[in-house]
Amino acid sequence: MPPMIRAVPLWTFGKLRFGPRGHLVSQGAMHVVNDALFVGLNPLLPLIAIDLGLTYTQVGAIKAAFSGASAAFQVPAGFAAERWGEQILLALGTGWVGLGLAAMGLSTAFWVVVAIGAFGGLGGNIQHPVATGIISRVYDGPRRASAIGTLNFAGDIGKVIAPVIVGVVAAYADWRTALLVLGTIGWLFAIGYGLIVPEPDRAVRPSQHAAETGTSIGWGIRRWDLFLVLILVGMLDAAARGATLTFVPFVLSDKGVDITGLSVYLTILFAAGAAGKFLCGPLADRFGNVAAIVVTELLTAGALIGLLNTPTHLVVLTLIPLGFALNGTSSVLYATVATLVDAHRRARGYGVYFTGTLLSSALAPIAYGALADATNLGFAVSMLAAITALIAPLVLIVRAEGRST
Repeated sequence: MPPMIRAVPLWTFGKLRFGPRGHLVSQGAMHVVNDALFVGLNPLLPLIAIDLGLTYTQVGAIKAAFSGASAAFQVPAGFAAERWGEQILLALGTGWVGLGLAAMGLSTAFWVVVAIGAFGGLGGNIQHPVATGIISRVYDGPRRASAIGTLNFAGDIGKVIAPVIVGVVAAYADWRTALLVLGTIGWLFAIGYGLIVPEPDRAVRPSQHAAETGTSIGWGIRRWDLFLVLILVGMLDAAARGATLTFVPFVLSDKGVDITGLSVYLTILFAAGAAGKFLCGPLADRFGNVAAIVVTELLTAGALIGLLNTPTHLVVLTLIPLGFALNGTSSVLYATVATLVDAHRRARGYGVYFTGTLLSSALAPIAYGALADATNLGFAVSMLAAITALIAPLVLIVRAEGRST
């Protein structure tokens, strides 16, 4: 009997073979570029608002359309990755976002920017659930939390680089050229990634796992009650992050900071965020997840109030703790998701989690933008700080409920 020949997709020929470290490097690079594409819009929002004559609510709508579209199909992205392959979808998604940003740079009206932003943002549905699922699977052991923390940290490198790129380009040209340059980086990277990076091995397919164990893993979520609580905490944390990153540039602009200064200050903010993601994991290992979440959320709230009341020449003293705390919680939350989802269903499990958190992050700028228009920006940021501080007692209540069961 002749040996059975397994069909191999055309796009897999000529690619390298990667071990776990190779996949961590490639997914880290993908995260750098993906986060750069989405964060690069933030420092340009004040320029877009001036050029198009926008209100805070309209600015929030642009941000929400772009980021919200990237959350709408996280779960289908997980299903598609299981069916058609993870790496080809990652390449297509990032290229799609890059083309969308370039098209936004060619737009001349508010609603056109919103529509193209929503269309381009759709490509962002793939990176978070699929890349995190890959790393949680190839490092399915004691090094998993560190690997996911490294992947998460890599995204902040993109957040540090993006404001520098768009700031320099916008200073010498305009916001449209900056988006064209950023978008071009995205689709060029996607082409190279798609040609080089191979699909990761799957030791056991979900259907094979079910046959061997005599069970159906379905969605693969072991404790729905804990998983839903985790999503709620993640949504509140993401709302704080989304609104803060949208309106911090406007707070700084009101203090007289120009586009070059904005780029510098946002680079400092994101660099502090990268440090937070890198260090909060070990701190959570040392002091516990609940303690890490409580401290970072309260620090975020305090830093927001400090930012409103700090003079321009001292504003960096509030941006550093704000960035550290704002992004630090997410590494702890991402690693916790993997403990509640079967290894063979992590792409869709992360899809569910990221759908909630990214939608929350996308809608928060609209809500706080409307509040700023109805009152003023300072009041809206103060309310953001107060609601962020409420996450701390919620986490403590959840811990108390867990101990009582």
